[in-house]
Amino acid sequence: MENFIVSARKYRPATFETVVGQQHITGTLKNAIKNNQLAQAFLFCGPRGVGKTTCARILAKTINCTNPTADMEACGQCDNCLSFQNGHSFNVHELDAASNNSVDDIRSLIEQVRIPPQAGKYKIYIIDEVHMLSQSAFNAFLKTLEEPPSYAIFILATTEKHKILPTILSRCQIFDFNRIQVEDIASHLSTIAQRENIAFESDGLHIIAQKADGGLRDALSMFDQIASYANKNITYKAVIDNLNILDYDYFFKLTSYLTAAEVSQTLLLFDEILNNGFDGNNFINGLASHFRNLLVGKDAATIKLLEVSENIKQKYLDQCRQTELSFLLTALNLANTCDLNYKNSKNQRLQVELALIKMCHIRSVVNLAQQPLSPNNTATDVDQDKKKTNVVAEPAESPKPKVEVENTAQAAAPVVNAPVSPNIPVTEKPKESPRVGPPPSTTSISINIPKTNAISTLIPSLNDLERVAQGDDDDGPKKVTGDAREPFSYDRLLEVWNAFTQKMKATDRINLFTILNNFAPTLLSPQLIEISVESKTQEHLVQQESVELLNFLRNELRNFGVEVTYKLMERKIENRLYGNREKYDYLVNKNPKLDELRRRFNLDINP
Repeated sequence: MENFIVSARKYRPATFETVVGQQHITGTLKNAIKNNQLAQAFLFCGPRGVGKTTCARILAKTINCTNPTADMEACGQCDNCLSFQNGHSFNVHELDAASNNSVDDIRSLIEQVRIPPQAGKYKIYIIDEVHMLSQSAFNAFLKTLEEPPSYAIFILATTEKHKILPTILSRCQIFDFNRIQVEDIASHLSTIAQRENIAFESDGLHIIAQKADGGLRDALSMFDQIASYANKNITYKAVIDNLNILDYDYFFKLTSYLTAAEVSQTLLLFDEILNNGFDGNNFINGLASHFRNLLVGKDAATIKLLEVSENIKQKYLDQCRQTELSFLLTALNLANTCDLNYKNSKNQRLQVELALIKMCHIRSVVNLAQQPLSPNNTATDVDQDKKKTNVVAEPAESPKPKVEVENTAQAAAPVVNAPVSPNIPVTEKPKESPRVGPPPSTTSISINIPKTNAISTLIPSLNDLERVAQGDDDDGPKKVTGDAREPFSYDRLLEVWNAFTQKMKATDRINLFTILNNFAPTLLSPQLIEISVESKTQEHLVQQESVELLNFLRNELRNFGVEVTYKLMERKIENRLYGNREKYDYLVNKNPKLDELRRRFNLDINP
């Protein structure tokens, strides 16, 4: 039985052409070899598993190859290539800086650099994880790195470039390795699967490539694991079961429930996902990614941003045609807010369920904002239609009331009926209740139609929905119809001000009560009130509560033009008595006979 070799080692690239997803690096290195413009030191940096050490070894083998090919690849047949492939080359030295990070290790390396190569043109020193070197080791390495012998080339590799000294960086040619694209990883995995006679589904390989997050080594490790789990039959189901990944079908089904406003089905599906062992935070992040994919699928120019297989891509394109842009944008915003509040929430499941319930009502809010007023609507219809409009008119067919007037000039006045235009849309915010009042005293119908754009009310309505759900709908600024601007006196202002401070004291908001109670407000103009504070911290605290303060003042003073401003006051600190002489002088100033007493008894003052 042969020893098993993991795919990451068995299929490690041996030439520049076989390196996956780093063509900008391999092309530059081949041109440098071809033009004989090799630098004295290279720094390969990038995330794990993208080919840094692999490219360093390929470069070391290629520059010592005696018979390179026309496109500057190692021949693999000369003595230098064979000795390198067998691990017997004396010209290539690898050092793991994670375990050899002291000054003595660098000193030993410097001693080796003095010895020229016995065979070949260059001696190459590959230092992996170079950021692990100590400060003293870096300083000891500086001189050799800056002025090495002509035959010495250093190749440094690291995943954390920011930890390397700037003096080291300035002496190296820096190559930044990119994360490998999903398509490139999936294509490489399919090639390996064909060589190993492993059956596979393209959707499953794409899931592995996405889970690898740009690292080919991670992808190959997962590939070997799933091949063993599925007995060399890598299917989509086997991948999501083994890697504990939420199936795409969950998100497609959930989106259909959300757009149909099926709250019960949505919550049951979320409960099923939790029972399968998935975390709520991972679920909400996956749902946000799903909405993002639907969003980019709406434009032909951004479809290429969908990093999924062709089958899944077609599902995204089908569902994005059935989902409105306004729904996706608002749902993305709700998912992002839920993700931000998830870790700080004590009831994390409720946090996600609340976000899902809000998403279910997005379409109803949009329809509510865009609902036009029908000329035949009655007050009963409005109430049964979930208060979709705040305008109530009498039916056109209703009989006109008879008005009897005796011996007045109004008896001869004609009665004018104002028609109701069916083409005028009426937009109303869902929080306001319909104003249903007694029938008018005349036969004319007067309708106040607010000039509001239906689309512009979408986001405010959703914000109102969120405030109601969180129980803080009273904290927002209140929109008042009309223009109440009754004048008020300073005494009335002080009375209302004291009432607000007592309210703060009664609700245990002592900090705000203390700040507002320290100084009386100043009336700079008929509608501008100045609040005095003693520090920026107090000003910030009052500004946080300014909405509640303004609402209280405006309602009590019946003047909705009231505004507040802030003034920073400097507190005068009285001189404190620290020494005995200062205390004595203070007492003598109070009672001059004290000094006479001291002289009579020949007393001294302790310093």
